[in-house]
Amino acid sequence: MDASTANEWLNLSDAAALLGVHPSTLRAWADRGDIPAHRTPGKHRRFRRADIETWAASRREAHISPGQLIVENVLGRTRLQLAEGRLAEAGWYQRFDDVRRRALRETGHSQLRLLLGYLADDQAAMPAEVESLGQTYERLGREAGLSLAETVGVFLYFRDFLYDSVIDVYQASGQRAAREWAAMHRRIAAFTNAILLALVAAHEAETHS
Repeated sequence: MDASTANEWLNLSDAAALLGVHPSTLRAWADRGDIPAHRTPGKHRRFRRADIETWAASRREAHISPGQLIVENVLGRTRLQLAEGRLAEAGWYQRFDDVRRRALRETGHSQLRLLLGYLADDQAAMPAEVESLGQTYERLGREAGLSLAETVGVFLYFRDFLYDSVIDVYQASGQRAAREWAAMHRRIAAFTNAILLALVAAHEAETHS
């Protein structure tokens, strides 16, 4: 890599694409000081290509798993939605008070941690905790006065974040090891489907109790 290439400046989107993460994830890393970033007079972030490539190499050496990248992307997307007010504009979100919004975020984080552990071991059985996650989604929706369809919609909203992040990381990988990615996609689908089924089962149990 010659000096001109090493000194090439990248905007936020291009640098994030090079790393295979959502721009909001890279923004969070830069704000924490984890990766060098510079500001233009217009306050836009710029990243030196050499810094990005060094960061990417260090993460490869640290064996950062695709699952971890996916989780970081999901968290980045969620932070972006909150920062831009999109999540607050969702009709169902407005029906959650502050306590239940916090509980919803904590449930989402628990879901991501559990998923990461599940993806890390391709021989692992479905975690028993997925049933509790489904029950928590159902309870929070019911307490907020949502119908079953609306509560399912809440879960699907966050599930879509997850799948969007899978696509981001997969595309950034250059579509290498397609079989590995297909297997991971099946495990993610099995995981999210198990939570959804537990949510519906919890609603049926509540209805008939």
